[in-house]
Amino acid sequence: MEEDYVVTIVAKRIAGDIVYGEDPGASLRKWRDYFEVSQAELARVVRVSTSVISDYEKGRRVPGIKFVKRYVNGLLELDRLKGWRKLTAIVSSMGIVPGVVIDMMEFSRPLALDELTEAVKGVKLNPEVGSDKVVYGYTIVDSINAILSLTGIQFSVLFGMTPERVIVFTKVQAGRSPMVAVRVSPVKPGVVVIHGPKGSIDPLAIELARRDGVPLILSLAENIEELKSRLRALTAGGSTSHQLI
Repeated sequence: MEEDYVVTIVAKRIAGDIVYGEDPGASLRKWRDYFEVSQAELARVVRVSTSVISDYEKGRRVPGIKFVKRYVNGLLELDRLKGWRKLTAIVSSMGIVPGVVIDMMEFSRPLALDELTEAVKGVKLNPEVGSDKVVYGYTIVDSINAILSLTGIQFSVLFGMTPERVIVFTKVQAGRSPMVAVRVSPVKPGVVVIHGPKGSIDPLAIELARRDGVPLILSLAENIEELKSRLRALTAGGSTSHQLI
């Protein structure tokens, strides 16, 4: 499990379950039991006493956001040391297909279309569409694996926390296949970026984007790593890491 965006997604899901649960202490205990971690193990990683873990789980203390984050990150760090056994099962249940999503993050603030275009070293292919568009996050996709592997339901996984995001299709030849996939999807992304074409863009791709009202941008970034780095710079943390504690 090398994709750190997956770790972030799962961490947020677990933290949300704890924070919004009617009994946060019971939710803490539930997730610790699921990850098969003892109070002593978790206390060592989170760097608190075992009694503190016990107090939170039994409701003698009310966990704040910072403690919940440390608690969840501690569970995930211990799972990492065990080879991501539990995280892999969670990811599978969420319908995330390995090898399709390269990166997925939320921006630190809403991003206007012009800002996004500059960030990806982009050229607008249908500049008449969506000049006032705002996006809240991005998903970078291996377009070949996505087309070969994803079902219609799994395609929705690409949208993360909100459909108002940019989907970046990499390894694109002319742009038609990604836009056909977007065309048949019941949920449309806020913006589509294509990366990889060396020749002309298929006019049908541009027409499909226009009909769906989706701004289409061609990224001229040198490679996927540069594209990923430039988008990561617009997120709150800049980057994430497997070393969560």
